[in-house]
Amino acid sequence: MKYEFVVCFYKVSFTKIYKMKFSLTKLRAAFGDIRAMEKLHVDTYTEDIINDIENEPFALSETNVMYAGLSELAGYHYLNTVIVGSFNIKTINGAQLKIEGDDFSLQLKSDMVELESDFSNVSNRSMTKIDFEIEAEDVPKIVKSKIKSLTLTAKKNKAIFTIVEIKTEEN
Repeated sequence: MKYEFVVCFYKVSFTKIYKMKFSLTKLRAAFGDIRAMEKLHVDTYTEDIINDIENEPFALSETNVMYAGLSELAGYHYLNTVIVGSFNIKTINGAQLKIEGDDFSLQLKSDMVELESDFSNVSNRSMTKIDFEIEAEDVPKIVKSKIKSLTLTAKKNKAIFTIVEIKTEEN
């Protein structure tokens, strides 16, 4: 049998026509391109973390969901947040969370200055864990019914969240 190759994705034979199926990303990965290998890598670690978030959704922005909960460690109070969505950062300057309430405004700083998002190429979204220091007298203000909006700022990224009210059906 004699085969001829045509450049535009078809392999022609005198008896049969075969479609060649391949992607350029897979071809580049086969030749050792690191970026192509990263795109093809299935990230189950980050996906498992996203699926196992303990807190319930606290607030929404256009492209992000914020999960939040309060905790206390050795007398210090923290607002633990996990942002899932398009908010993707890598910074050594920390983050700020501005909470606007009915009759108050809080400016919280992250407890760590070095922050980095985990990106999942499976769902094409990022997960960012940020813990904010909060004073003991401000803890009672962190209630969904008292908060109007939250503004998260890190580096040049800014996300404005509104509170989510989850309705549960009772039988």
